[in-house]
This record gives sequence, C-alpha cells and structure tokens, in this order.
Amino acid sequence: MALPVVDTEYLKEIDKARRDLRALIAYKNCAPIMLRLAWHDAGTYDVNTKTGGPNGSIRNEEEYSHGSNNGLKIALDFCEEVKTKHPKITYADLYQLAGVVAVEVTGGPTVDFVPGRKDSKISPKEGRLPDAKRGAPHLRDIFYRMGLSDKDIVALSGGHTLGRAHPERSGFDGPWTREPLKFDNSYFVELLNGESEGLLQLPSDKALLEDPEFRRYVELYAKVEDAFFRDYAASHKKLSELGFSPGSGSKSTANDCTILAQGAVGVAVTAAVVILSYFYEVRKRMK
Repeated sequence: MALPVVDTEYLKEIDKARRDLRALIAYKNCAPIMLRLAWHDAGTYDVNTKTGGPNGSIRNEEEYSHGSNNGLKIALDFCEEVKTKHPKITYADLYQLAGVVAVEVTGGPTVDFVPGRKDSKISPKEGRLPDAKRGAPHLRDIFYRMGLSDKDIVALSGGHTLGRAHPERSGFDGPWTREPLKFDNSYFVELLNGESEGLLQLPSDKALLEDPEFRRYVELYAKVEDAFFRDYAASHKKLSELGFSPGSGSKSTANDCTILAQGAVGVAVTAAVVILSYFYEVRKRMK
C-alpha cells in the first residue's frame, strides 16, 4: 500500500484522532490493551529481512488470531470506532498513536509521535513476539531481531506497570503492580521486592533480575523514575518506528510550511512598508 501524504489536513486528522483516543481510553479504561495492541503490531519487525513492524497488519484475522494476540480483537474494535471518524489515517498510524496516548493518559511520559506509516495486508508468520514463559536468551533473540538493545528490553518491560494478565489469553492471571491503571516505575520496585501475594511475576520478568546486564537497569529504574520515563519514551518511540522512516511522506507538509513562512514574510514586509510610509507622511506635514 502507498505511503500516506502527511500534509496539513492529515496532521489535523491525527490531532482529532488523538483527542478521540484520549476520551475513549479514559471512558473504557482500556489503556493496557491499547498499549499491547501497539506493541504487538510493531514487535513483529525483522531488521534483517525488513518485514513485519508497525504496519497495521495485526488487523488481519490471520494475525490477530495468533496465540500471542489473544484478546486483541477488543482493542482493534475500539480503534475501529476512531478509524470510522478519521478514515484518512492509516491503521498503522492509528495503532501506534493509541499506544502513545495510552501511556500519556495513565500518567506516563510523553512519547514523540511522527505520523506517516503505510498499511500492509501481509502478516508475518506466528512466533515473532516474546514468550512470557522463557528467559533472557529468548528475550535477546526476539528484541535483537527487531534491532533493539538490552536497555530497550528492560525499559519496554516496564510497560507491564499497566494492566494484568488474563488466563484465557495467556494462561497467567493477575496484575504486576498495585495500581494497574497508573503508569509509573512500580513494576521495577515490585520486581526487586520479590514475589508478593496477588501480584504477578512471569518467567520473562524474573529473567530481568537473573541477568546482570538487565538487572542494572531494573535497579536504576526502581530507584529513579525519571530515568525510567526518559528511557521508556525513547524505547517506545524506537519500537513504534521500526522499519519506518519519519518524514518520508511529509513532502506536502514541508511545502505547506514553506508557503506559510513565505506568506508570513510577505505580510511582515507589507506592514513595514505601511508603517514607514505613515512616518514619512507625518514628517512631511511637520516641516
């Protein structure tokens, strides 16, 4: 499918969609599943074959029926409500925007969002997403394949501060934190506290403590929330832009900005001429 033209009108639709997503997420308390949708659409990227990634393909039944995507049809249907109002926006942009908004409305950091992703109907084969039952080597295999780092792995794992596991979707049950609708660093605090009644720690969570390189980030983020927010925002942005070159569809926007700038200069020059003429006439009368 063709790249969207990110012109002034497209950006206006993005802003309207952002407002609609804020309202929808707040009303339905669906931030966790919206974030999961964004991650799972993006997390199929393969840096070597340049396939998968944040291209909206998760809307295909073939892909949302993958075991790792159990329950995401709910989020897809929520997004469809917004897509109906703003049909010009690509699904790829919409799903990533939903993830960004989900983090922001729950108190998390502002994640920079650049639109312009194109949609795809080609779904990757199952097995590209992380398996919660496995450890550090598996996490590295999955995230390195995307082109991400150890720091990205730990920072993005902190997104488990939102939501809970559902047995009918993953086989696991329970929240990771005491306030699963608040985005903060409590995932790391609870991880270091050890297993607590009523809270969940998956094998992939515990792997962050067992691996020395991962653990140093866990300890930092548990101690300094600002460091977590800074690194999370950067890692989320990287994930949301895998295989995407921001600005590739924004030629019209650049032209629009140039025209606006030229127009502003023209107005300023005209105003200056008028003012100078006025003072010239005043001086003539005073002589």
